[in-house]
Amino acid sequence: MFITALAAAAVSFGPWHAGAQGVTTRNEAPAARSAPSGRAFPVSFVDVARESGLRMKLTSGNEHAKKYIIEANGTGVAFLDYDNDGWQDIFLVNSSRLEGFPVGVEPTNHLYRNNRGKFTDVTQDAGLARSGWGNGVCAGDIDNDGFEDIYVTYWGANSLYRNLGNGKFADVTMRTGAAGSPKEWSSGCTFFDYDRDGHLDLLVTSYIDFDLARTPLPGAAPNCQWRGMPVLCGPRGLPFGKTTLYRNGADGTFEDVTKKSGMSEVQGYYAFTAIAADLNGDGWVDIYIACDATPSLFFRNNKNGTFTDIATETGVAFNEHGFEQSGMGVAVGDYDNDGWLDLIKTNFSGDYPNLYRNLGGGIFEDVVMKAGLAINPQYVAWGVGFVDLDNDGWKDIVQVNGHLFPELEKNKTGESYKAPRLVYRNLGNGKFEDVSSRAGPGISQRASSRGAAFGDFDNDGDIDVLIMNMEDTPSLLRNDIKSGNHWVKVLLQGTRSNRSAIGASVTIEAGGLKQMDAVVSQSSYLSQNDRRLHFGLGKAARVDRFSVRWPSGVVEVFAGSEADRVVKLVEGAGK
Repeated sequence: MFITALAAAAVSFGPWHAGAQGVTTRNEAPAARSAPSGRAFPVSFVDVARESGLRMKLTSGNEHAKKYIIEANGTGVAFLDYDNDGWQDIFLVNSSRLEGFPVGVEPTNHLYRNNRGKFTDVTQDAGLARSGWGNGVCAGDIDNDGFEDIYVTYWGANSLYRNLGNGKFADVTMRTGAAGSPKEWSSGCTFFDYDRDGHLDLLVTSYIDFDLARTPLPGAAPNCQWRGMPVLCGPRGLPFGKTTLYRNGADGTFEDVTKKSGMSEVQGYYAFTAIAADLNGDGWVDIYIACDATPSLFFRNNKNGTFTDIATETGVAFNEHGFEQSGMGVAVGDYDNDGWLDLIKTNFSGDYPNLYRNLGGGIFEDVVMKAGLAINPQYVAWGVGFVDLDNDGWKDIVQVNGHLFPELEKNKTGESYKAPRLVYRNLGNGKFEDVSSRAGPGISQRASSRGAAFGDFDNDGDIDVLIMNMEDTPSLLRNDIKSGNHWVKVLLQGTRSNRSAIGASVTIEAGGLKQMDAVVSQSSYLSQNDRRLHFGLGKAARVDRFSVRWPSGVVEVFAGSEADRVVKLVEGAGK
């Protein structure tokens, strides 16, 4: 979220602007835009949420004024195929409000079953109708039974739902030991197999040690002002959050191994989205965490059950000038097709996102300026994804935005609570072009958005976007593509590895181009993407071959296939 700094911090971290209101922001000016490429962009997004059956209202605190920070952060969303019918279903995390609700009308989370492009609300039948201050969501098959389970974070005890395989879920939180503290404000979560035993472990991030009784009211302190307007306080000045690591015991229980893993030694941060992927190419899954108002974290997997935070020395704790930022969302992907996973992180308004290019071996350089992504610093940015929108073989970027303060609509500061979305087309030369104005009405639509998930809900071979909108219905942006380009999706099934294959990476060769992507649990902002890896193929009508590095460490090569289909690869069936 936004940075509020003590005077010493303002001095030590460079060109932050601190006005009389006491809140600091980098106030970066938009960088100069490059000349237009002149290339047509064959993608148009249309919001089809209501006509598809997604009509529930998302709640996150008071609609007109946010008294406390708990009301401002919104929630994540998820694409997952809970019934294994080949169609992506939708799970939407809901929150609450401090004023409460009459009995019987409290907002709940919602599960929507995909009926070939139309959705049916099956929340009650599935057993997922919990009310409370929900935040993030992640999915993975914790017991390797072939069905995706769901974890939801809360201000309060978290929830772990085991998929029973018959359309219903069982709340197994308490008996598994994965609830966390009932007083904790958990934010992000991600499943991953850190010890390579074939069972998904769980990492949970906590944003703030939040207590209403200890939190000042708007305007009560210098760090509770925004451009002369009294606003909610935080995160600076509030107690830090933490990270918790649970090891899957393969017996239906999880053990808290945070101290044993060394993660508890790292303190003093406000953690949001956690993403698990092999960032240094050593075959073991690492953790990157986007942090607010504090340096972000890169927990390197030491291959012995322990982790070390190496974010500063690898270049992903700060921006390119060494400044601390306010990170919210993060995505991983190989945007330049060089065989290394890169990162993009979203930040608060007045600052640029980070595009961390992996130079090899997990050493990164922030190339946001070189890549042309420093042109829209005016937005508070949240959900983000590396996705090939036009199926040309190069990963584009989608970013969703929205300010914290609905009070901006009445107090004319020149900013707005609602904002459009952004689309950057990958030019294939290390640079991106802002094509938002040409990407359809779903992108120009204004909302105060938070979580975003990316997947192909209608199975037509292109990437669609599911978005959480504050105090509104969700958006489901259907990608109407006219490029004629081919595509392939890869669905992995682990055998020696965890069945969800979370932590695996896939390299495809097609049309003279190599592309690589990774299977992850949570990403974007507190959200879960379609687990099928999507690759655009351009004019290539087939894939020459697939190479998979499984979470177990095994590397296998699989024969190629024709384009425009989903290819299922099972561990042990390749060479």
